[in-house]
Amino acid sequence: MSIAEDIAVRLRAQSSLSAPVLHRLRRVLSKELELHDAATVIAIAHRLLELPGVPGSRMVACALVGQHPRALAELNVSELERLGRGMVDWGEADVFGCLVAGRAWRDGVITDKTILRWARSADRWWRRAALVSTVPLNVRAQGGAGDTRRTLAVCALLVADQDDMIVKALSWALRELVVHDRRSVAAFVVQHRACLAARVRREVGNKLETGLKVPPRRRRTKRGRV
Repeated sequence: MSIAEDIAVRLRAQSSLSAPVLHRLRRVLSKELELHDAATVIAIAHRLLELPGVPGSRMVACALVGQHPRALAELNVSELERLGRGMVDWGEADVFGCLVAGRAWRDGVITDKTILRWARSADRWWRRAALVSTVPLNVRAQGGAGDTRRTLAVCALLVADQDDMIVKALSWALRELVVHDRRSVAAFVVQHRACLAARVRREVGNKLETGLKVPPRRRRTKRGRV
């Protein structure tokens, strides 16, 4: 049995596929594979995604590569796009963007050209992945130090996209940048207000004003507002 097939067996044996369960398994697998060379880890991830009917395979495959420094550093565009090939929902696009694509972009493994090409794709999941890939540029917990230029370049390409999956990802990308560059995000919203979806204007506006996506409701007393 190959390593990928063994991982598939272990995934199928999980009683739950919740995020905490998958993260725990991924940490165990990363420990087991830490001494393997980059090419082997990448090949295992690709093979895992080729096996039929393996629940959670996208998350585990992307995380194994994204959390293996040598594998991440040696990815090329073709190998990276194989990890995203066949994405079918927002969850898969998000794990691909956050766990491997965004990190590879942040670290200079892939260039802006690749991400901008995804942003122009006819496939909604590649467009979402382009936006989500900006998150590791800006989230400190993921090693992001803030990158206004690259984040807004992707957002500008998708500012008028009314697909709900793109609208939500656009809001997310802009809100993560607020922490580093409030002024540029506020200017972007003003510049594109006419074509921005109402959700984006509302959620990003809340983040700019209160630091939260959804501000807490004002407390009320029995006689009315506090």
